Amino acid sequence: MPPETTAAPGAAAPASVPEAAPEPASAAAVPDELDTLSAGLDRLQSDDAPPAPRWRDALSKTLPPIVLLVVLLGVWQLYIVLAHPRPDKAPSPLAVSSALGDAWASGRLQEAVATSLERGVIGFLVAIVVGTALGMLLAEWTLLRRAAGPLISGLTVLPSVAWVPAAIIWFGLTDGTAYFVILMGAIPSIVNGLLSGIDQVPPQLRRVGIVLGASRWQLATAVVLPAALPGYFAGLKQGWAFAWRSLMAAEIITMGGTMGFGLGTLLNQSRELADLASVLATILLILAIGILIELVLFGPLERRMLRDRGLLIGGAR
Repeated sequence: MPPETTAAPGAAAPASVPEAAPEPASAAAVPDELDTLSAGLDRLQSDDAPPAPRWRDALSKTLPPIVLLVVLLGVWQLYIVLAHPRPDKAPSPLAVSSALGDAWASGRLQEAVATSLERGVIGFLVAIVVGTALGMLLAEWTLLRRAAGPLISGLTVLPSVAWVPAAIIWFGLTDGTAYFVILMGAIPSIVNGLLSGIDQVPPQLRRVGIVLGASRWQLATAVVLPAALPGYFAGLKQGWAFAWRSLMAAEIITMGGTMGFGLGTLLNQSRELADLASVLATILLILAIGILIELVLFGPLERRMLRDRGLLIGGAR
């Protein structure tokens, strides 16, 4: 064994040599990584493709429905040519368009469209006011919602046409019957849509509003209602669909008095005359009005709402 070496008395102990410390990471590496991560997240949230021209975007939205319509009309006409059905059972597209032209020439078509649209729009606006107020009230008062919630849900699935006989007894053959049926068809859908949207509002938003000193009214109108807008808007769309269907049912059943001449009345008169071409023409017109309102009113509003919330990135409906 090697001899042990001892330090001489009075001599200073040899200083220990420190181990080499690991070289610290470069300070610039961390910011670079954060910048890279931030750029990646920005790329995920943005569309790098240049925006398409407006005419091309409009063409991409309008061309597919037009092509489908032309195809359906072609199939319809092909069936008429090959099967030769009875004209009173299966009129041709030309006969339907001719019936529509005759109604336009007589002025009945313009009157029917104007009357039904006036009733539908006025009734729907009243339903929005009543349904929104009722929905906010149910959302703020838990006990009231527990009591009235099942009733609102039940009214949603109740066919609006079931209200027509009672409405005739209450209001007679007047516009009040049509408006009542519209309200009973639209209000439950608006209320349920608003409640569904409010249920999805994060509780943190309410707490922030309370901390900032918002009153109960300000909390409901400035915090909760804007946050519940997607569900509320879905309820409005469904409410309009129910209002339009309810109006057509009321106009078909109620005739005479001061009811006026609407699309439902035109449809029922064509049915009484066994004029299937006019019946199909009126049905297609009712369908076209519903589609037009969706494309002109609800579609742009929904896209704008989703775009403002960052939910329409990377594509459009």
